[in-house]
Amino acid sequence: MDSKRAFDLALGVPALIAATPVLLGVAMYMRLSSDPGPVLYRARRMGEGGTIISVLKVRTMVVDAGGSNLTTAADPRVTRLGRLLRRYRIDELPQLINVVRGEMSLVGPRPEDPIFVDMRDPLHLRVFSARPGITGLAQLEFHDEASLLTGPGAEQRYREEILPAKLAFDVAYLDHRTTLLDLQILLRTVRVVLD
Repeated sequence: MDSKRAFDLALGVPALIAATPVLLGVAMYMRLSSDPGPVLYRARRMGEGGTIISVLKVRTMVVDAGGSNLTTAADPRVTRLGRLLRRYRIDELPQLINVVRGEMSLVGPRPEDPIFVDMRDPLHLRVFSARPGITGLAQLEFHDEASLLTGPGAEQRYREEILPAKLAFDVAYLDHRTTLLDLQILLRTVRVVLD
């Protein structure tokens, strides 16, 4: 077991145990508010080595939302509870299961929707060769990404401007990753969530 995996388990298992009551509370609230849909949502994302993984999230949209693969500002598919869960990143907590299973890391490149990935591009190949993370430099820099995706042409703007910038942050992380950097990113993530 490498040191990064040991780090993920040492912090990820206790974090999952601590998050379980929160997730159970969210599930109970969803049921009591007559939300008929599933509590968890499986998002198809690009995993390590270009494999597709199912990233677990708390469902924040209406059932059978359909539509764009991007969540835009004031997206009508997001429920009232979903907005709160997204604001405090509670919807991301089930990804701790992905971390414990070894599909994700606590810190790493952002797990991207495969529709936006081109493994023929050397930059994409470099980033998506690594295990994705719940948080990372790209996630921190674009923590309010939906606010950048407004108006027509949001998907094109994402492909041409936002995604390349995120990939640049991911490469910078991969080129300089250390346990200390991972700890700094985790602490910054907590500050961003609580801000």
